[in-house]
Amino acid sequence: MRKSTLMAALTGTLIWSAAMSIPLAAQQAGKAETASSQVPRMPDGHPDLSGAWWSGGDVGGRGFGGGGGRGGRGGGRGGPAPQTFAGLYNPEAAAKAKTLRDKDDPSLGCVPTAFGTLNVSMFDVGAVAQIVQTPKFVILLTETYHGFQIIPFDGRPHRDDVPPSWRGDAIGRWDGDTFVVDKTNFTDNTWISAEGRVSFHSDALHTVERYRRVDAKTLEIEATVEDPKVLTKPWVVPKQTLVLAPFDAIMNLNCSGAEVKDLIDAVQGSGKN
Repeated sequence: MRKSTLMAALTGTLIWSAAMSIPLAAQQAGKAETASSQVPRMPDGHPDLSGAWWSGGDVGGRGFGGGGGRGGRGGGRGGPAPQTFAGLYNPEAAAKAKTLRDKDDPSLGCVPTAFGTLNVSMFDVGAVAQIVQTPKFVILLTETYHGFQIIPFDGRPHRDDVPPSWRGDAIGRWDGDTFVVDKTNFTDNTWISAEGRVSFHSDALHTVERYRRVDAKTLEIEATVEDPKVLTKPWVVPKQTLVLAPFDAIMNLNCSGAEVKDLIDAVQGSGKN
């Protein structure tokens, strides 16, 4: 009797658990469907990625890294530090990195990064960017260092008639509702990030980014960075979650180099007797 009673109770528990899981799964599916329905779309049916995006605030400002966003450098609180590009250097590259310092950072001369200091390519050395989407192009506008990148997604291949550039040659394609950006043909005289973080790369740099608008106000970005000449394996960039900014246009923040010179002169002057 005890055995049969136990089996009956166990069977009842399993049936109850299965019954409860059905509404839960339906609820989760409903939330995902609702979020998807809130995503603005272009006439061709693809999600419209347009908007000014940040991680909840500007650098040093209220809300930076918050407001639903996870843009920036770190991983979860209390968790292990995320892997960095320079942390994957092969022995030769690691030895070279030890010879470089803050003063060697190309961005001091208004040269942009090859990727982005806050692990978001379209941010470059800032924390705000804008996307403009047309039927044939996705255009990334960077607020800091007045940068831009025009990404066609009409099936054309990488160009073979242009020289290497700081930000590479980009082409795009749609993978369902995810916009995939492939970049090649970089110069080798920039760093992956700025602010004195040694992160040089070679001309074999290759990046793949995936942009997905989760709902009306949220954009997720994932990326993988390859450089077989200096890395032991590809760098999987920590996923970034950005939110729509409360303004619809970025500012024009130019870099002349004069500000950097003044800063260097001030630092050097402060060390004099």
